[in-house]
Amino acid sequence: TQSTWVARAIASKKKTTNKKGTAAKGKAKEAAGSSSKGVKSSAVQKKSQTLTKGVHTHRRRKVRYTARFKRPNTYKPDRQPKYTRMSQPKRVWMDAYKIVRFPLTTEAAMKKIEDTNTLVFAVNREANKSSIKAAVEKLYNIKCSRINTMNRIKYGDKKAFVKLASEYDALDVANKIGFL
Repeated sequence: TQSTWVARAIASKKKTTNKKGTAAKGKAKEAAGSSSKGVKSSAVQKKSQTLTKGVHTHRRRKVRYTARFKRPNTYKPDRQPKYTRMSQPKRVWMDAYKIVRFPLTTEAAMKKIEDTNTLVFAVNREANKSSIKAAVEKLYNIKCSRINTMNRIKYGDKKAFVKLASEYDALDVANKIGFL
């Protein structure tokens, strides 16, 4: 059994030697024999206890550095509803027609068309440059190389300067749109 094996291991380590240097085998056998009969020494008991329970018998208490206890994050699976809560999907309110409001036809805008190959539009204030670019390309079938924007506080909207790609001419596109 396990206890006799432990007792033999301990006894072999504690071999006592006599004056001549030979090991006293009788005492080791007595220690092993006495432990197998039921009476265990304290060292043998401790050794057998660590073998059966393991080394980590005493649990350390966690040191807390704050007075507030925060619950640990746990696994939260995705919801799987039995039915949809909305009868229809939400309508996309920022389509191309709501982003681009109208082209500007001021003298400064006309100068931009002639000099820098740039069209000027009044656009929705909440539209960003990428959405403006996508809307202009969709509405007028042109390629844009760069978009600059400026908020017009007086009118409550945004001005977009759409620089066309080199293969397109802003004058032709303005004629096609119909504001020249």
